[in-house]
Amino acid sequence: MAAVPPSPPTAPSPPASSLPVSPGAQSPGAMWGRAAVGRLWGRGMAARETQAFREGTQASGGTQEFGKGTQGSGRPLAGKVALVTAATAGIGLAVSRALGVAGASVVLSSRRAPHVEAAVGQLRGEGLEVSGVVCHVGQPHSREVLVQKALDTYGGIDILVSNAAVNPALGPTLDADESVWEKALGPYSVSKAALLGLVKVLANELRPRGIRVNGVAPGLVRTHFSAALWEDEPTLQRVMAAMGIDRLGTPEDVAKVVTFLCSPDAAYVVGETLVVAGGAPSHL
Repeated sequence: MAAVPPSPPTAPSPPASSLPVSPGAQSPGAMWGRAAVGRLWGRGMAARETQAFREGTQASGGTQEFGKGTQGSGRPLAGKVALVTAATAGIGLAVSRALGVAGASVVLSSRRAPHVEAAVGQLRGEGLEVSGVVCHVGQPHSREVLVQKALDTYGGIDILVSNAAVNPALGPTLDADESVWEKALGPYSVSKAALLGLVKVLANELRPRGIRVNGVAPGLVRTHFSAALWEDEPTLQRVMAAMGIDRLGTPEDVAKVVTFLCSPDAAYVVGETLVVAGGAPSHL
């Protein structure tokens, strides 16, 4: 989540930042609601971002234009801090890498410590500034620990990529009881529709604070999450034909879009959900 505090009436407006919301569907319990946003805003964000804006203005030798970065070419996120959930494999790992390459310090998270340690080691081995936290985003206390770790380590949070999702179970929606609601395929699709609305609502509510909210809707991407659709070649060919695509997406395809949304280049993109699906028909 990128947050920039509102400016005093006589001060120039700082650049807006980005919150790509969910490159995958989330269970209701995993969504980052008002309490999480309030915590991020209230615990050191304003002071950190005001200082960052002040330093950026000084570095540019004058007033910083809305949406314009002061970082060097190729590192548009230099000096930023990114928090990425479900970040140890697939899309989440690719997003963490892309944000790091763009200059951000990244706090990645996942539910299993060995996975977190492996991902952190891998990205640090590539020369990126990365820290890791074990976090189950469906548990409020676990989310608080994650946020606090980012604040303690880097002093603030500029970008939140809420990537956690569930791997859906098959079956009719009407037959899904409460215990499987978050994993049956029908409810999974319903949760995706809910996220489209969440992007619009949060974008409207948080824009006055200088926080941009956007979503990313990937199509069929070659990850472990979607393996049931591509491991078997005949199944893959049927799926691709039905979707009208000529290849599967890669995690990097999605990561590039997320990085764009987090960058000053996307300063005028607010409340949108970008489809990254290789031409597959979509109706958002």
